[in-house]
Amino acid sequence: MMLEKNQNLNQLRDQLRNFVAEREWQQFHTPKNLASALIVEAAELLEPFQWLKSGEPEELDAQTRTAIQHEMADVLNYLVMLADRLDINLLDAAHEKIQLNAQKYPVPLARGNAQKYTNLK
Repeated sequence: MMLEKNQNLNQLRDQLRNFVAEREWQQFHTPKNLASALIVEAAELLEPFQWLKSGEPEELDAQTRTAIQHEMADVLNYLVMLADRLDINLLDAAHEKIQLNAQKYPVPLARGNAQKYTNLK
């Protein structure tokens, strides 16, 4: 089934629920297993970049871009399934985290500075 271009996270979650239910995989999708799978997929996302100078778009051929796209999709899918299993609204969590980061990294101290917030002065 093709995804709609403007599909939201709830629609993606529902599609993933159906995919998993059809295969009777719910029994395997514990929070620990989903978090583990997420980390594995995140590591696989790094692989196409491993020996590139910077990973900027001009270094990526079509095959590499497709591989990256698929790994990004795997990461997103596992993250959505984990959030569903733990009843976490990802968009709310993301907005909350942006606000928390804005407090930890005030613009006057953080602009152009890659240091951790504990080292900002």
